[in-house]
Amino acid sequence: MPLTTHRRPTPPALPKGALRIVPLGGLGEIGRNMTVYEYAGKLLIVDCGVLFPEEHHPGVDLILPDFSAIRDRLDDVVGLVLTHGHEDHIGGVPYLLKERADIPVISAKLTLAFVKTKLQEHRITAKMVHVREGDRRKLGPFDLEFLAVNHSIPDSLAVAIRTPAGMVLQTGDFKMDQFPLDRRITDLAGFARLGEEGVDLFLPDSTNAEVPGFMASEEELYPAIDTVMRTSPQKIVVSSFASHVHRIQQIIDAAHKYGRKIAFVGRSMVRNMGTARELGYLKIPRGMLVDFKELEKLPPSKAVFICTGSQGEPMAALARMASGDHQIDLRDGDTVLLASSLVPGNETSIYRLINDLTKLGANVVHKGNAKVHVSGHASAGELVYCYNLVRPRNVLPVHGEYRHLKANAELAVRTGVDPKQTLIVEDGTTIDLKDGVARVSGYVQANYVYVENLVAGAATEESLQDRIRLAEDGAITVLAIVNPESGQLEEDPEFFPVGFSPTTAELEKATGVVEKTLAGLKREKTGPQAERAISEALVRWSDRALRRKPVVTVIIVEA
Repeated sequence: MPLTTHRRPTPPALPKGALRIVPLGGLGEIGRNMTVYEYAGKLLIVDCGVLFPEEHHPGVDLILPDFSAIRDRLDDVVGLVLTHGHEDHIGGVPYLLKERADIPVISAKLTLAFVKTKLQEHRITAKMVHVREGDRRKLGPFDLEFLAVNHSIPDSLAVAIRTPAGMVLQTGDFKMDQFPLDRRITDLAGFARLGEEGVDLFLPDSTNAEVPGFMASEEELYPAIDTVMRTSPQKIVVSSFASHVHRIQQIIDAAHKYGRKIAFVGRSMVRNMGTARELGYLKIPRGMLVDFKELEKLPPSKAVFICTGSQGEPMAALARMASGDHQIDLRDGDTVLLASSLVPGNETSIYRLINDLTKLGANVVHKGNAKVHVSGHASAGELVYCYNLVRPRNVLPVHGEYRHLKANAELAVRTGVDPKQTLIVEDGTTIDLKDGVARVSGYVQANYVYVENLVAGAATEESLQDRIRLAEDGAITVLAIVNPESGQLEEDPEFFPVGFSPTTAELEKATGVVEKTLAGLKREKTGPQAERAISEALVRWSDRALRRKPVVTVIIVEA
């Protein structure tokens, strides 16, 4: 089914006996995952994550799902289920709980621990419900069953949602690693059992649907990591996601083997690894973990710094090291290991970071030149395997850009799912499941919500466009002295450009634009109205004559 974007009908009231599914994030993007289920007047939310900003989001810290579709129904929410502890699934939880603090948060132990520390920063105390694989819980009209899935973080869960309208199976992020580091494999027997019962709607992870075959096991990375620890002559800086407990454990094991000590660098890395260690998910030999300031005093050949910033984030520890703006000084002969994926959209930032680190003389080891990362998401072979186990009646691919969703849908059809019951939709689409058939019923608002300095909505699309214009086209302030009786200029206006340098001839033409605009205004149109008219006229002229659209501020002073 092709993506439909031109029609925006409001969904009708939910028919009696139907289940409504509303993805508010995670479709057409890698991040911002959030799905709302509605049955019999009650709402269940699965995941509430963030999307990280790209270069065309200047000044933005995080991007949230849009809660406006459920804001006036928060009292109907019976719970928030979190499939795992990655930021693209839990990062928006504090902002949702700011709107209703007593929504029960249901997840596994490590995920709840990560959420708890995050909520403490926002001074929020939540009602947390601990579950594990095999558990079943009733939340209002929703009967939930949790299944173990393997991912790049411990304690990941899939959730089966039973209602009288039918059963939905949402995988969360998962893969089928048969030799995971924690020996906790995806519960394929559980998937098959649910398939026998009858899965009416399947929501599978789409991230790697374009990748053929089966994903390599995490344990296959150890030789490359071992080589880095054995052969690097000086200090090693490892950058990874702050929630990638399995990968950090591999780094620790290899460092310990060669007599190196470690230090965690960066607030989120220190916080998350401390939590994982306290709960027993991370094993660190006694005396191996030291403060990074103490580690700097040891011989470089004994030091491993583990930090954030593998995606080139400008304020993260690794980017600051690359720019010389960090206490850890990278020198010729040091090694930097980027032990993470290349998230779509971050390519430019990551390659810029690799170049900056290389200029400093560091040996940069990354997935492009060594086997130091495998994805945490199921590839095409694994997805087909799951389709054949689950045999769903309807499929809604989630978690991916449009090309990923389409590839996943094509896999479903190849395994026998009716193409008409394979839905490729975008955020905000409402899908109603009734009598075993899932159909698009309408659309709700699902815009980006921008966070700056912990404030949601502090930036808007309009303000971001202004920032981009400022960066690309500059700004100019115009001071015009006007005779209040004639409404005309007393003298030539003064121009104060920032970010570009117009010539004298261009400023003379701009003066003519100001004079012509004032002459065309009625005498009573002064003050803000006149300033706005001049500003708009100058932008139009500049766009034609200078091929730029600066931000224009006009100040009129009556002489």
